[in-house]
Amino acid sequence: MSTRNIVIAGGGTGGHIYPGIAIARAIQKMDPTVQIHFVGTALGMESKIVPREGFPLHLIESGQLNVKSPIKKLKTLAKIPYGLWQSVRLLMQLKPLYVIGVGGYASGPFVLAASLIGFNTAIWEPNAMPGMANRLLSRFVDKCFVVFDDAKKFLKNNSVIKAGMPVRQEIEEAVHETHKDEKFHLLAFGGSQGSRVINYCLNDAVLKGGEWTKDLSVVHQLGKFDFQEVSAKYQSAPCEVQVHEFIFDMPKYYKWADIIVSRGGASSIAEAAAFGIIPIIVPLPAADDHQQKNAETVVAKNAGRMILQKDLTPERLISEVQSLRQDKALREQMVRNIKSLYIPQAASTIAKEILQ
Repeated sequence: MSTRNIVIAGGGTGGHIYPGIAIARAIQKMDPTVQIHFVGTALGMESKIVPREGFPLHLIESGQLNVKSPIKKLKTLAKIPYGLWQSVRLLMQLKPLYVIGVGGYASGPFVLAASLIGFNTAIWEPNAMPGMANRLLSRFVDKCFVVFDDAKKFLKNNSVIKAGMPVRQEIEEAVHETHKDEKFHLLAFGGSQGSRVINYCLNDAVLKGGEWTKDLSVVHQLGKFDFQEVSAKYQSAPCEVQVHEFIFDMPKYYKWADIIVSRGGASSIAEAAAFGIIPIIVPLPAADDHQQKNAETVVAKNAGRMILQKDLTPERLISEVQSLRQDKALREQMVRNIKSLYIPQAASTIAKEILQ
């Protein structure tokens, strides 16, 4: 009997890869006879994460189109024909039952090739404002899965399903733990690569000391680029600070945190919603401002706060943290609001749609 394959294409950052892995696990749970393959590029974090999760990974050439730099755009355009040829060759080899694109560099060329050849295809769009590749792909694929209602109006497809954010089993079973100490717990991270802007701002804010650092406990994921320098500066911190280059066990720290300071990636927001943690979001400025649109959706529900990168200063960050920390009733209301944004069992919903 020939192997039944499903391919998940995409990557780049953890925000694309981990939802893909959650979908893969849900498919395997429903039908253990199906083999899941991932397709990514050498540019993203998939080479680190996917093999560690036990799935085969195939690499193709691709790049970013939605960038301001004309040189980067031209480089990507030059790679696309080769990436499409690699995609066709891999599709002929795997003959998948279904191909689902989860965003990131490899998603566009691979899903487009699969759709044009006639394979069953779908895309999953995590943001309130879909990226350029998914807006284009929506015309070709059989189904689109979204996290935010706002995304529907940008996708040209008759089958757009609000499925939510596929998360790992540990997050699906999220329980926020009560503290064993009297401290206020702040978790900070800037996506899987870290954020220089958040790293230096929070570091400066902590080193300022003062009233806000009293009984404050910080866990800060710095990413590889700033790890050494910022870790060294934290040595003289006036409060408890734990630094990490990368956190593999995020659920452990979500259970611990009172608030998070993060970028506005859809997966960070969904994971905060699953655990009921109030986010202070610093959206990554990008060509289409999709993280700002995600953050605006959260702020509109009074479920979090937003600081635009141009407005981010240690003083502003301290002021936002303190306004939440000093108002327990407001925090409790915001926790209820953020929890209401979470859609459970998203990975299972997508797996069912794909396997039916």
